[in-house]
Amino acid sequence: MSRKQILSSNKILPGDPLTLGAHWDGEGTHFSLFSAHAEQVELCLFTGRQEKRLMLHQENQVWHGYLPGIGPGIKYGYRAHGPWAPQQGHHFNPNNLLVDPYAKALSGSLQHHSSHYDNGEEPRNSDNQLWIPKGVVTAPLSATRKGRLNTPWHQSLLYELHVKGFTHNHPEIPSSKRGRLSGLTTPAILDHLRALGVTAVELLPLFPFADEQHLQAHGLSNYWGYNPYNFFALDPRYLSKPTATHEFKKMVRQLHDAGIEVILDVVFNHSGEGDQQGPTLSLRGIDNLSYYRHPAENPGQYINDTGCGNSLNLSHPRVLQLVMDSLRYWSQEMEVDGFRFDLAVTLARTGEGGYSDHSPFLAAIQQDPQLSKLKLIAEPWDIGLHGYQTGNFPPGWREWNDHYRNDLRAFWRGDHNTLGTLGHRLTASEDLFGQNGRTLQTSINFITAHDGFTLSDLVSYQHKHNHANQENNLDGTDHNLSWNHGVEGESSDPEVNQLRMQDKRNLLMSLFCSHGVPMLLAGDELGNSQQGNNNSYCQDNHLSWIDWSQLQQPENQTLFNFVCQLSKTRRQTPQLQLHQLFSMPQQQRSEVIWLTTDGSLMQPHDWEQAESGRLTMVCCPSKPSVNAIALLINRTSTPCLFTLPTTERSNHWVILLDSMTTATLDGTKMVRKSTLELEPQSMLLLQEVPLHEQ
Repeated sequence: MSRKQILSSNKILPGDPLTLGAHWDGEGTHFSLFSAHAEQVELCLFTGRQEKRLMLHQENQVWHGYLPGIGPGIKYGYRAHGPWAPQQGHHFNPNNLLVDPYAKALSGSLQHHSSHYDNGEEPRNSDNQLWIPKGVVTAPLSATRKGRLNTPWHQSLLYELHVKGFTHNHPEIPSSKRGRLSGLTTPAILDHLRALGVTAVELLPLFPFADEQHLQAHGLSNYWGYNPYNFFALDPRYLSKPTATHEFKKMVRQLHDAGIEVILDVVFNHSGEGDQQGPTLSLRGIDNLSYYRHPAENPGQYINDTGCGNSLNLSHPRVLQLVMDSLRYWSQEMEVDGFRFDLAVTLARTGEGGYSDHSPFLAAIQQDPQLSKLKLIAEPWDIGLHGYQTGNFPPGWREWNDHYRNDLRAFWRGDHNTLGTLGHRLTASEDLFGQNGRTLQTSINFITAHDGFTLSDLVSYQHKHNHANQENNLDGTDHNLSWNHGVEGESSDPEVNQLRMQDKRNLLMSLFCSHGVPMLLAGDELGNSQQGNNNSYCQDNHLSWIDWSQLQQPENQTLFNFVCQLSKTRRQTPQLQLHQLFSMPQQQRSEVIWLTTDGSLMQPHDWEQAESGRLTMVCCPSKPSVNAIALLINRTSTPCLFTLPTTERSNHWVILLDSMTTATLDGTKMVRKSTLELEPQSMLLLQEVPLHEQ
C-alpha cells in the first residue's frame, strides 16, 4: 500500500483477536491489543509526520483490525479512549500515542518531553507523538536453528556483562560496532571469552527502557536498563539502526558457533512508567487497572514491591500472557538459551500479594514444554512483604545466592565466626537449597555483580563513593563487606597493592573451587574499577565502561592469566563439577571431609572458634576412577603448617592451584612429604596421585 493509500484509507477489516501484536501475513498486517477498560482504541499509522487514525474492532476485550497491503517497515501506535479517572485507576487520554506492548521493533529511542506526563485533575491536551517511538511492523526472521548447545549446569561458567560497557572501549572493535550487539562477536571479544572458558554470557537488559525523571534533572541517564516500557523490541541504542533486529539473532548464532550460550536479564516485575507521577508510554494508557497491581482500597495508587514505582500484575491472565509470549519469542524466534529474572519474587506473587512457588507465573513456566527446558535463574528477592525468598523457588530454577557473596567476602575480610558459613558456601549451600530434589548446581555463586563494587573496588574501598549519581551518596548499599588495606581507593604503596591482588586471587579461587555454578562479573579478570561507585546504574560513561587498557599493565595481565588457569582447572577437575542431587543416597554421593590443620576431623568446637580461618576440605570420589582433591585454606596473617590428608589410594599429592603464585601450574609439582606450610592469606588446591603413578 502506498503512502497516499495509507493516508486515504478509512476502513479497517476485522483482524485476528487471538494473536496479540502486529503480524504480517505476507499480504497485509493484523493489529491486536488487549484492553479491558478502554471504550475505543485507534490504530495510528505514520508516514513521516503524517498520521492516519483508524478505529479498531473489539471482541472479548481485544481490539483488532486487518489492513491489506500494510507490511514490514510501517510505523504505528495506539490511542486509547476511555474514562479519565486517576483515583479509580483509569488514565485514558487519546492525546497519548502509546507504544504497542508487543511491538518487535521501534522507530527510535524515547525522547524526554513534558507531554509524556499526565497526572493532573484533567487530562493533558498536548500530544506526545513527536517524542515517543513508534512500533514498526516486522517480517519474521529466518528459522535455521542448529539446535541448542544445552551446556550442562555443572559445566557452566556464567559471565555477566553490559553490552555497551563491555565493548565501547575495546581498541580492536571497529568504531561502528562499539557499544552494540555486533561488537560482542568480533574476534578479539570471542577470543577473550574463550580464553576465560565462558560457557554463557548473561546480558544486562536489552529491552527499550526509559530514563527516570530524577536522572533527567541532573543530566544523567539510565545505563543498566532496568526500566523497560516494551518486552519484545531491542533498545535501538544497541543496534546499527533502530529496526535491525536481525543483528541480535546473528549475534546469538555467532556466540553459539563459539560454544557460548546467551542468557538475557529480563525485567517483567515493573515498567518504566513508574508511579502515578511517571510518564504514560504504553501500559498505563492502554489499561492501567489491568496491567498493574493496586491496593484494593485505593486503585489510584500502585503496589510498589519493586522499589521502582509500580509492579506488574502477573495474576491477571492477559498480563501473564504478555510475559509468556515475550519469553517464547526470545527463546524460540530469537534463539536465546535462558533468562535471568530481575526481582523474580514480584513475578511469583499471587493475587493476594504473597509469594508462592505455585503462583500463576511459576506454574506457567513449569508446565511449558519449551520454556521449562531453558536455563532459568531467579533473583530471589524484592522489597515487598516477605520479599526475601532465597532457596524457595521450585525445582528446576537456579538462584542468585547472595549468602555466597556475603559469606565469602566476610571470611576473606577476616570477620569472626565465619568458618561454618564458609563450609556451607563451598559445598553448594545445602542449608539453603537442599530440599525438594534440587541439584548441587542450584546456587549461582558470585562474589561481585553489576549491582555493587567490582572486585578491585571490593578490596580497595571501605565505603561507597556514589557522589557522581547526584543523590548525596545515599543510594547504593552500605553493607558492602569490603576492605581497603588501610588506604581508601588507589594506592601507590606496593605492599598495599600486593595484598589487594592476593585477596582478589583468593576470592576468585574460592569461586572456582566451590560447588555450584560460578558467575564472573565482566572486567573483574582485568582489574576493572568504578572508583568506589557501587551503584553505577546512571553512569553511562568511562566510570562504568570497561577500560581494556588495564590489560597492558603486567599485574592485570597476570590476573587475567590466573583466572584462565582457574577456569581450565575447574573444567578438568570432576570433583569441582559434581552433577548430582542433594538428596542422593549417601553411598552414591561424593563425600566431603573437613580436617583441621593437624589432619584430624573437624569437630563442632573447631567450627565455632571465633577467629578460626584455617581448614582443609577433602572431596573424596564416588567413582574409583576419579582422584580426590583437597582445598587448603589459611586466611590468617601468619604461616601455618598443614598435615596433608592420607587416602586409601595415596599419600602423595600434586598442586593444581596456588593463590600465592602467578605462575601457571601444570599439575606436575608433586608434594611427597606429609606436611605443607601455607603462607598467610593463601589457598592451595591439591589432587591425589594414585599409588601406581607415584
